[in-house]
Amino acid sequence: MSTAIETLLAAQRHAMSIRPKIGGFPTLAAVLRGAGVRGNEWTLPAAQSVYYTDAGPVVQMGTPVASGVQDIPDFDRDAIIRALRTDQAGQSTFQAFLEAIWRAGVIRYVVDFDARNVTYYGTNGNFYVEDYPDVSID
Repeated sequence: MSTAIETLLAAQRHAMSIRPKIGGFPTLAAVLRGAGVRGNEWTLPAAQSVYYTDAGPVVQMGTPVASGVQDIPDFDRDAIIRALRTDQAGQSTFQAFLEAIWRAGVIRYVVDFDARNVTYYGTNGNFYVEDYPDVSID
């Protein structure tokens, strides 16, 4: 196992052990940033996640939210925001969040851990950017 994978997995385990149920993403992001993860790019519906770390890039595969041939839903900014607020309130699982943003037309999202924002992309140049707060990790 590479240093990049070991570091990423250790950071993910640590983040999940201290992550609050409500508003937990900023904690996860701060731990990953502290471990040298600079960015993260998710591709939907495959749930493929690429992490850009100081030790090299790593791919992690999640559970796909769709399979086979699918029409891509229309980009729906309001539905994306509803999915975000539901997740931020601790009222959904991560898998349910991915499914909700897929249904809202998101085909990819990119996390910039240094800038503390996430950009959600649809087709035809549609996108939505959301900043998240910085948190201190002891």
